[in-house]
Amino acid sequence: MTPTIAYVTDPRFPGGTSSAIAAELAAISDMVRPAVYGLSTAMFRDREDAPVLTDALAALNLTLIRDPEEIAADIVIFHNPACLKFQNTPGTRIIARHLIVVTHENFLRPGGHEAFDVANCLDQIAGASVALTRSLAPVSDANRSTVSDWMDRHPAGARWQQTQDNWPNICDFDLIAPTARPADRRGRHSRPGFEKFPSRETMDLCFPSDAASSVILGADHLADDPDRPPHWTLIPFQGLSVAQYFDMIDFMVYYTAPTWHESFGRVLAEAIAAGKIVITDPGTAQTFQGGVKAATPDEVSDIIAGYIADPDRYQADVRAGQRSLDAFSAAAFRRMFSDVLSRSGEAVL
Repeated sequence: MTPTIAYVTDPRFPGGTSSAIAAELAAISDMVRPAVYGLSTAMFRDREDAPVLTDALAALNLTLIRDPEEIAADIVIFHNPACLKFQNTPGTRIIARHLIVVTHENFLRPGGHEAFDVANCLDQIAGASVALTRSLAPVSDANRSTVSDWMDRHPAGARWQQTQDNWPNICDFDLIAPTARPADRRGRHSRPGFEKFPSRETMDLCFPSDAASSVILGADHLADDPDRPPHWTLIPFQGLSVAQYFDMIDFMVYYTAPTWHESFGRVLAEAIAAGKIVITDPGTAQTFQGGVKAATPDEVSDIIAGYIADPDRYQADVRAGQRSLDAFSAAAFRRMFSDVLSRSGEAVL
């Protein structure tokens, strides 16, 4: 007997969360037909649903059930509990054999401070649910470490266990062959939040005036800076397509504010698939198992110069990075999800 599945999220999440859910729903469409529930949380008041999720639901002929009084299924998968951080109740009851909360955001920031009011968010879900098992599902090893550390510190963690396997983003992008002649064309892209950008000193190291070009997509706040370097090409978030952006660069250089750390780094997977060398900090690099180059900002220019002098190594390392994405394929996700179904199916029987 196949367990019943329910997906729960705020459908207005921009960026990674909605993209991850859309990819999951497509990946499991031949295995199960989930019910999909949308919560109107205080976090995204007055925003529209994420187009990537709307399009995926339409393509799969799935109806979004908004703000239900009750959600009941054998397995309930709640994506990103941080959406509840500005309220005190999720507004719905949840009944499940296995309630899985996918922890898209790190629970702790670098230095150990909470990234959001984790206990409030998890307590809302636990208090509104009746479940035989409640699990937290980290999206990466780095994300798991923050979840584990938080659980060790907080009594609320005793109400939850962690899933055996990570619940990674699906990165099944079309692979583009690397260029045979890389140039010093650098770029970064992300949503325009201040936490996504490093200090000006780090930006200057990563995107110096002697680079052939420096393209920064998602640079909304930098465009208003009167002291912005004239050699930076600043493009607002969604100001051009990701494909157009990747046509403009050969090296993706990605660092964030010291108080922020990526829980997964989907944007880096996009760059790998697009045939680019990706350079980032060691903590973010670990998710991709050698698929990206771990470095400090002051090492970036020497790394880029080395690749430009050795195009064969550039191409070989790009292809190696693309092979690392196999761990995040739709097929790999289906194998993990099948194990979840099997264990829950045994409980149903």
